[in-house]
Amino acid sequence: MRNSRMRLAGGICAGAILLMGSGCSISDKPTWESFDGAANVKSFPVPKEANRTEQAKGTGELDYVRYVLPGLKEDESLPEPYLEEIKSWGWQEKEDQEGTSPIIFEKGKNIVHLTVHDDSLIITIPAPVKKELQGLESKK
Repeated sequence: MRNSRMRLAGGICAGAILLMGSGCSISDKPTWESFDGAANVKSFPVPKEANRTEQAKGTGELDYVRYVLPGLKEDESLPEPYLEEIKSWGWQEKEDQEGTSPIIFEKGKNIVHLTVHDDSLIITIPAPVKKELQGLESKK
């Protein structure tokens, strides 16, 4: 009797693992169908399926947010539906940046750097460039 209970419990566990595994494979790749504004740049789209994992906002010169998004590949270009969505939100990819990382997008005077890694992306707002050099005068 005890052995049959253990076999039944083992079979239930194996079945649960199979179900969980098959359920995960369905959601492993983004659908690129719905978007929200990024946590640090509300006017820049991020797939709703992306999960924010890290954010540094306004700490010195860093302002970025990292999202986990299974299915992204660093060595592949951004999926066309995502590029189309970024453009439909009014962002334009900066010219003359073939093969560079990050990908730079502009909207008016705003700039966003999008860096793609395997299964994640980072959206960074670059620090403003200071037009004046400071500290060059000698002090007496």
